[in-house]
Amino acid sequence: MKLISHRGNLNGPNKERENHPDYIYEAIQAGYDVEIDIWFADGKFKLGHDKPQYDFPFDLFSNFYTKLWIHCKNLEALSQLNNLDSNGSKLNYFFHENDLGVLTSKGYIWSTNQCERAVLVMPETFNHETNENTFGVCSDYIKNYG
Repeated sequence: MKLISHRGNLNGPNKERENHPDYIYEAIQAGYDVEIDIWFADGKFKLGHDKPQYDFPFDLFSNFYTKLWIHCKNLEALSQLNNLDSNGSKLNYFFHENDLGVLTSKGYIWSTNQCERAVLVMPETFNHETNENTFGVCSDYIKNYG
């Protein structure tokens, strides 16, 4: 099962560090994939959950793209990533707001509900159990699943 750190968190939410480049690198170095929140604002990519906060380090794309699950936080980010990688051959990105599930650029289902080939997002929040059909889990408590 694919284990995905939510915004760099491993043992619970850490609002002060979430989406900070150093925090993302720490989660990758610990062996996890990472869901990151990306914006496109003022002509450049930025990281941050509620707003663009941190400059985006492009070595994440070049060196760690296989470990990233990129949540586009605005349509401009989605459009720009689509321009960079229109068929999802390299980057795995998606956009959603209040959807039960969305399809990533690599064809995975990103969902709060269990279904085949899905990444189950925050199962501890929605009281969902993983099973043999669970492709992956994204959680603030990802160490609990490994």
